[in-house]
Amino acid sequence: MKLLEIKKLRVNIGYKKIINGLDLSIKAGEIHALMGPNGSGKSTLASTIMGHPNYDIRSGSLRSQGQSIKAKSPEDRAKLGIFLSFQYPVEVPGLSVPHFLRSAYNNIHPHDKMSPLDFSKYFNAKVRMLNIKPELAERSLNEGFSGGEKKKLEILQLAVLNPKLAILDETDSGLDIDALRAVANGIKKVKQENKSMGVLIITHYFRILNHIKPDYVHIMKEAKIIKSGKKDLATQVEKKGYDWIK
Repeated sequence: MKLLEIKKLRVNIGYKKIINGLDLSIKAGEIHALMGPNGSGKSTLASTIMGHPNYDIRSGSLRSQGQSIKAKSPEDRAKLGIFLSFQYPVEVPGLSVPHFLRSAYNNIHPHDKMSPLDFSKYFNAKVRMLNIKPELAERSLNEGFSGGEKKKLEILQLAVLNPKLAILDETDSGLDIDALRAVANGIKKVKQENKSMGVLIITHYFRILNHIKPDYVHIMKEAKIIKSGKKDLATQVEKKGYDWIK
């Protein structure tokens, strides 16, 4: 099953072209890494896949599991099983993490709604699986969290919502060595529980790929994917930078 199929995608903000003829396909179970310099369009692509209203799809196709999602709302895309972890998670004072995630889970999985008691058991099992401090998971959503704590909470959301396709937008940015290892191990644990989940890791750096081995690596530059390969492509980028790729 193709969880994501993009062909000749062109996206604008106003009159500015920000994605220019991009192709990408992700099947169930695959892990893809998307790398590229600042301003190449990586985060724009993630937001476009998730349905951000500021991005205008001018042409091309954007499909998930055999159906076009170009006209679908972000909520409907989430119900299809598409998940986006944010590069800069927002703080929502007064909204507890369990309450937020139970509401999100029941909205995304309307045929498998959980009572507060059942969800509490499910939620706590995910907290234990990811070795997250219980007090962190009981606070208001991201309020007063460090950068590393916010990224760990994004992985907890991934584990709880159990999507078909996970788009991880620079989940490794700003993390120290220990936090990076914890986040990467969390992603691997979620993937082990949900082997058919597709993953798109958007990153500037090779270091997270030392922990999570991608099946494919893509290089995005000047608003399109210009080269694809296996993990050794990321190794070459780490050594040479992006300028050698034409």
